[in-house]
Amino acid sequence: MRLGINLGYWGAGMDADNLAVAQEADRLGYAVCWAAEAYGSDAPTVLSWVAAQTERIDIGSAILQIPARTPAMTAMTAATLDSLSGGRFRLGLGVSGPQVSEGWYGVKFDKPLARTREYVDIVRKAMTRERLSYEGEHWTLPLPGGPGKPLKLTVHPQREHIPLYIAAIGPKNLQQTGEIADGALLIFPSADHLEETAVSHLRAGREKAGKTMEGFDVCPTLPLAVGEDVGALADMFRPYTALYVGGMGSRKQNFYNQLARRMGYEKEAAEIQDKYLSGDKDGAAAAIPQRLIDQTTLLGSVERIAERMQAYAAAGVTTLTLAPAGFTLADRVASLRAGTEALERAGLA
Repeated sequence: MRLGINLGYWGAGMDADNLAVAQEADRLGYAVCWAAEAYGSDAPTVLSWVAAQTERIDIGSAILQIPARTPAMTAMTAATLDSLSGGRFRLGLGVSGPQVSEGWYGVKFDKPLARTREYVDIVRKAMTRERLSYEGEHWTLPLPGGPGKPLKLTVHPQREHIPLYIAAIGPKNLQQTGEIADGALLIFPSADHLEETAVSHLRAGREKAGKTMEGFDVCPTLPLAVGEDVGALADMFRPYTALYVGGMGSRKQNFYNQLARRMGYEKEAAEIQDKYLSGDKDGAAAAIPQRLIDQTTLLGSVERIAERMQAYAAAGVTTLTLAPAGFTLADRVASLRAGTEALERAGLA
């Protein structure tokens, strides 16, 4: 099992340290450094900045939002980043959510599975550098009846095949991800529930495509906090968990709330959402069971984290992406080093 690092969103208050964190992860041998985007910083700019000042670590988008760019533009971005980084780019895609898609980008959030499939088809076709033409429900290239003509990408990526990941949570999205992608980006993953909530669906998609899980990258992100008081460490992540389980999306479309329900927290997920959407964010955070936080983060001593890493590896995780908590650069670097030490103690390095 390999380790990754997730820098999250640029502009979250730790920008001055993020480059140093990425460089330390590079020095420690972490496999990949991911950056996110929502409606603030964009991922490609951050990744190009990191790539220019690191040597070995891959750079990955977690995620490039599908409603933000045409598929041809995404192919251009992926090819450029792969070329500039010397073949170190990983393309992570996701549909985002209805509030961002429709409120920020002005793109209807409808038929996300079909849109994702067509988007991936076009991106892959464009990156083969053949002339681009496509007829689908959501995209037609070139537009009919106009001056457009099939064009081909002029940039040569460093590699013939750039790894493509999809951020997936729901069973149908996970199955499709297994079918059409090279890896899955997961959030709020519990080793205890990973088989039924994610891996079984990914496997079904691989089988549908006539493939096995061999070579497919199961890549969850977990917050990491090192210390002896697990309860106090869990409390650090109450606002984070409350935001996702309670406040992401809408009452009808909150993928993270639905995931918590599938993990057995149906009553608690409903209470968290009710309180969060009514404005009681503190109450929502207080309603989160400590076990839910503990199951979806890496908390405690290095020895305890090593045991958890073994559980994730046994559940099918191939790249474990860490989001190290800390109020200072020294704290975050110490967490990175603890992650490496835990992986070695777990016998997974």
